[in-house]
Amino acid sequence: MSEPLDPRRRRAVIGAIAAVGLAGLGPLSAATPPQIEGPFFPVGEPAESDADLTQLDGRAQRAAGRTVEIHGVVRDASGVPLAGAVVHVWQANHHGRYAHPAETNPAPLDPNFQGYARLLTDAEGAWRLMTIVPGAYPVERGWSRPPHVHFKVSHTGHRELITQMYFGGEALNDVDRILQALPAAERSKLVVTFATDTAGAVAVGRFDMELRKA
Repeated sequence: MSEPLDPRRRRAVIGAIAAVGLAGLGPLSAATPPQIEGPFFPVGEPAESDADLTQLDGRAQRAAGRTVEIHGVVRDASGVPLAGAVVHVWQANHHGRYAHPAETNPAPLDPNFQGYARLLTDAEGAWRLMTIVPGAYPVERGWSRPPHVHFKVSHTGHRELITQMYFGGEALNDVDRILQALPAAERSKLVVTFATDTAGAVAVGRFDMELRKA
């Protein structure tokens, strides 16, 4: 992870940061802190977009990596659950590579990893996802992005939220330029601790998101 990426990929990642501006992500409030979208939001309509990123239709083998379950509730600023919110989820695979035409990371693709989901919250504003812990990947010398999952959430009458969820206990969280641009109180809303009830079970983490009114 110490070697820099292909310069084209480095420019894409840094360009996405510059386009939004770390200081221009909008005012911070009780709502979920926004983060950059990044350059790898899926293009077109992916073949699969269900809630299980670890298993593709017609394939017996599951995605490489540690399987985790993420769930949460989308609410408005007053705490009311938002039914029918659209939740886009995308991430790198176990090796730290995105399945995207702009991706130049030489890490391998995983033919068994879905990489993207489009979810709708239920009547209680809840959503649930099965995925794997994504790999870290280098942006430039001295900076590797920690494992993270991207979210884009929309609901009628509310501002679209673009953010990222991070995994508790990852050392790279402490030096990530994007996460560390937030105050500590805001960072804590994006870092999720995963736990299991029994040995050998899939680790589960909860990531609630709050949308501001439009």
